[in-house]
Amino acid sequence: MILATDLDGTFLAGDPENRLQLYQLIATHPDLCLVFVTGRGLESVLPLLSDPTLPQPDYIICDVGCTVVEGKTRQPVAAIQSRIEQLWPGEHPVEEALARFPGLERQEVPQERRCSFLCEPDAVTGEIREVVANLACDLLYSAGEYLDVLPEGINKGRTLRDLVEHLEVNPEDVLVAGDTLNDLSMFEQGFTGVCVGESEPALLDATQSRARVYHATLSGCGGILEAIAHFGFLGPEGLAAEARDILKPGKSDLVIVYHRLPYEEVIEDGQLIRRRPTSPNGIIPTLLSFFADGKAGSWVAWSIHEPGQGAFETHTEVDTRRYARLRAARVPLSKSDVDIFYKKFSKEAFWPTLHTFWERASFREDHWQVFLKVNRLFAERTAAEAASHAVVWIHDYNLWMVPAFLRELRPDLTIAFFHHTYFPSADVFNVLPWRREIVGSLLQCDYIGFHIPRQAENFVDVARGVTPLDVTRRVGCAPRFLTYGCAVGLDEMSAEIRVNDRHIRLGAHPVGLDISRVEQALAQDAVQQRMTELREQLDKTRLVLSVERLDYTKGILEKLEAWEQLLLQHPELHGKVTLMVVCVPAAREMTIYRTLQSEIEQAVGRINGRYAEVGWSPIQFFFRGFPFEELVAYYAMADVMWITPLRDGLNLVAKEYVATQGLTDGSGVLVLSEFAGAAAELRGALLTNPHDPRELATTCYLALAMQRSEARERLQKAFETVTHYDIGLWGREFLEAVDEGRKAQRQRLEDARQEIGSVA
Repeated sequence: MILATDLDGTFLAGDPENRLQLYQLIATHPDLCLVFVTGRGLESVLPLLSDPTLPQPDYIICDVGCTVVEGKTRQPVAAIQSRIEQLWPGEHPVEEALARFPGLERQEVPQERRCSFLCEPDAVTGEIREVVANLACDLLYSAGEYLDVLPEGINKGRTLRDLVEHLEVNPEDVLVAGDTLNDLSMFEQGFTGVCVGESEPALLDATQSRARVYHATLSGCGGILEAIAHFGFLGPEGLAAEARDILKPGKSDLVIVYHRLPYEEVIEDGQLIRRRPTSPNGIIPTLLSFFADGKAGSWVAWSIHEPGQGAFETHTEVDTRRYARLRAARVPLSKSDVDIFYKKFSKEAFWPTLHTFWERASFREDHWQVFLKVNRLFAERTAAEAASHAVVWIHDYNLWMVPAFLRELRPDLTIAFFHHTYFPSADVFNVLPWRREIVGSLLQCDYIGFHIPRQAENFVDVARGVTPLDVTRRVGCAPRFLTYGCAVGLDEMSAEIRVNDRHIRLGAHPVGLDISRVEQALAQDAVQQRMTELREQLDKTRLVLSVERLDYTKGILEKLEAWEQLLLQHPELHGKVTLMVVCVPAAREMTIYRTLQSEIEQAVGRINGRYAEVGWSPIQFFFRGFPFEELVAYYAMADVMWITPLRDGLNLVAKEYVATQGLTDGSGVLVLSEFAGAAAELRGALLTNPHDPRELATTCYLALAMQRSEARERLQKAFETVTHYDIGLWGREFLEAVDEGRKAQRQRLEDARQEIGSVA
């Protein structure tokens, strides 16, 4: 069977439940050939193909029949397209011939092998028709405003007929659907057809006497479903038997979708045990806090389970004492899936691109397919957990495609997404081969949060290159964020966009710090003892501290080169200042960092070999992670914290340093890359450009030479920000923003119902 359908008012219209049913019906019939037949130009159709909930067409007939391409490749169906090309006199001859008619206004929309105008009905005179005929073209006027000049004999119906013959399909197996006079030519070819509900009266009049044309009562997709049942295309029980059921709602009003479980799974004495997370990541405790006081919910995450390993425990308790009604809903993944999906593909394709190092990225289609599979499994588990109209909160780029699969399964849900990593500008992001699918998936969300306004605005620019959108609300960024004070500053951001009939809200929510974790560390006797030891060891040597993971985005090599330049320019610092670099290794499977590790070690060796003296090394390099409590001791002792990533979504280490210094009444100076997200909110930090070695060295020197009074003043500004905008406030503000969006959506629906009622 071929379903050849107009788009606007037909395949894109109708009640959401009917749309979902028709789209799922098509998905369950791989032998059904879907053809879009539209007056839009191909460029205007492409954004629709980024919508993951919309079935992908096998063929696209657009430009009112003047363009015909394959759906997947977008390549012309040459046998048909070449004949149309021969009939077309060209755009400029048509424009010149009609230029003397003042009532015609050229449409500013993409179009090929046709010229489209806007005009009133009385402007379509006999003289215009004669001019068009002399060009060996046809004139088509529809909907009381659209005038198309087309190659002679070419229209939607003729091109569809040619495609049906080209595919050698029986015309009896074709169902056409439309809603305006523009679609009449499809019905004139003798195909079985349906005029969906609310069709243009002129189309209904023109097809009134055609026995093979059904006039549906339901609009859009509902009318197509009526016709399929009326004509028996799928058999008497086809609709009921083939359409996939929407998954039945679960019981959780809030579902967290995160790649990590809210507990750690470790093997001890050959047994799998679960324990509280030991990572200093404060996000997990914060997200868990929303399930306190007996609130029901689910936490969807992966757990490694090899095929054939035996029964898999899908659901587990998390902490029956603290979170009595929270359960972990686990997605079983093989170690191979995790390695490809997370440790290889996410880190080798997406991570470098997101951080503007696209030239380092590796794009593999087979890895993308694994990524899709994992995201689909997450979506299916989430759909089964969520209660009716629940809130689903998805975290980070590893789960980019979950909203696409989830929206199809559960259109009732409110989908929120938080992007923990940096989101780059369009010229960088668009390098990704799958950018249309990714953006199309994110646009299925109701709310998307980023760390800072610049990242949200970058997303809007990327989305604008994929699909037409309107910015429906903008907000000022000050005083919460820096505007013109750093590279990632912004004075105003888009807070809501409209794509087709969907409203997507955007927000800036920099992740806060768990202050209590720092306070608890400082209260430990062991930490106080370590601080005392460090004071004695450092004596009169000032400490510059650098803590980061092994990653090319962190600018470690650039920092070492700047340190070498600083020592060269300021020999008076020799023996008086030490740079301590704590470099946390990457996972063993991440082989992309091995070369970088070697280069860093060589740089450290070169600098120490050149400048070291008896009893003093210019660099102390530790290629290992430190326990959080020990790091806090170093934070308290560091005169300067040197955080200079080349690009970073936020950087919590900078906040940990500020919190430690503030809680110990210190006067340390934070030197921070202006390309870190935290630079847009941490007033008081000394900002620097990590791409400029001279400036890196100069800024570090200024920090070392800064008067204590200025250092304290700067630290106090940053400390106020860190303590007020903590991790708890981050979570509460995010969900409050999601709830505001839900209320606004309900109000829009209510206003629409009232408007319909007043018209009726």
